[in-house]
Amino acid sequence: MKNFKLYIDGKWTPGSGGTDTITNPANGETVGSVSVATAADVTKALEAARVAQVSWRRMPNKQRADLIRAFSEKIKEHREDLARTIVAEQGKLLKVARFEVDVTSSFLEYACGWARHIEGDIIPSDNPNEQLLIHKVPKGVVVAITAWNFPLALAGRKIGPALVTGNTMVLKPTPAAPLSTMMLCELAKEAGLPDGVLNVVTGGVEAGVALVESPLTNMVTMTGSTPTGQAIARSAAKNLTHVQLELGGKAPCIVFADADLDEAVAGALHSRFDNYGQVCTCNERMYVEEEIYDAFMTKFREAVAKLKVGDPSAEDTDLGPLTEAGVVTNLEELIADSVSQGARITRGGKRPEGKAYARGNFFEATLVEDVTQNMRIVHEELFGPVLPVIKFSGFDQAMEYANDCRYGLAAIVFTKDLAKIMRLPDVLEFGEIYINRGHGELHQGFHNGLKLSGSGGEDGKYGIEQYLEKKTTYLRY
Repeated sequence: MKNFKLYIDGKWTPGSGGTDTITNPANGETVGSVSVATAADVTKALEAARVAQVSWRRMPNKQRADLIRAFSEKIKEHREDLARTIVAEQGKLLKVARFEVDVTSSFLEYACGWARHIEGDIIPSDNPNEQLLIHKVPKGVVVAITAWNFPLALAGRKIGPALVTGNTMVLKPTPAAPLSTMMLCELAKEAGLPDGVLNVVTGGVEAGVALVESPLTNMVTMTGSTPTGQAIARSAAKNLTHVQLELGGKAPCIVFADADLDEAVAGALHSRFDNYGQVCTCNERMYVEEEIYDAFMTKFREAVAKLKVGDPSAEDTDLGPLTEAGVVTNLEELIADSVSQGARITRGGKRPEGKAYARGNFFEATLVEDVTQNMRIVHEELFGPVLPVIKFSGFDQAMEYANDCRYGLAAIVFTKDLAKIMRLPDVLEFGEIYINRGHGELHQGFHNGLKLSGSGGEDGKYGIEQYLEKKTTYLRY
């Protein structure tokens, strides 16, 4: 059982809003608790971050990076405890939770590599004896808000670039799975991170609104649902606070007739059922060209049928519990709506039966075929192990179907035709395109959503830029 207070200015501080209990989505058992922050608690955390930022920003970049690397090493030392905490609070497979801890460390280490590459510009002036100097400086106090599907990795994704560029942070982890993130606080302190540089507050709407609307906040970086992101953008507008939003997705997975079928089956399978479908870049709707539909779907159905639902700690489990019970209810509703309009369930379609599943948020790996483009299941985010499948005819129809979506985060395409491949970036309205492989971004890329999938983007050199402000000096000599 892990119980945490708020972490403000290097100290554990009781929250003024009471306590939240955290339950295991596999069995409903209580696994820990966290304090609930009020607006007053949030202000204390922001003030601590503001004070700490004065000296933190003046520290040489390399020295900051050395402290963050030490933090990363502490995370590695506690890999197993962190991973098992993720399993208990979020329901992730143990083997995937271990990978998430590794990714958290690598996010920090990647950001540290930029310490010596934060560079400005010297620009010639139109005037004699004058130069223009553009400096890149930290934003100031960064508020980070994370989601429950990757509670630890999303924290690392934001902490690394924010701190290495000289900002300080107040982090609010997801209320559904905050325990592993809270464990980072002591590790940061052990690594020598100065008090106030990283503060963590837990809570719900009151804490979130206070963080976003405070004049002490210079930037908000958030990963979560589109409605929450829209609310944050509206609140941040009061102070014109910079926002970076990574929101929902409805990724199409397009399989053309010229694709390598085995490669496409493997990639599409991973991209749908990775983390039980709780990934914003997941294969949320699959389009298969009509010439190969039967051959492809025969292989795909067989692969789906082999997926085992069960205890996330077991080595042979493929699908554990969904983190939130409401997602299961939503999946059932969308499937029923599709079937009422003529769709067929060809695999799964329900909660698994048996004592082992009775108290958890489990759902079978599910295929829904004979789906049409206008059905709700094609347009509403599923965030679970359910996949609608649609036939298409030709490149133009595939692009039309794929772009018929209010989200624009990721798309997945399988084809060996170079002409198609070269057209995709111009035609597809998505910030990330995966060609001939499953989803899964890399640190050096740019994780960027279009439409209602967000704004600003993360990762790589363009992600680092989000945390920097530019100042221009006109220097006459």
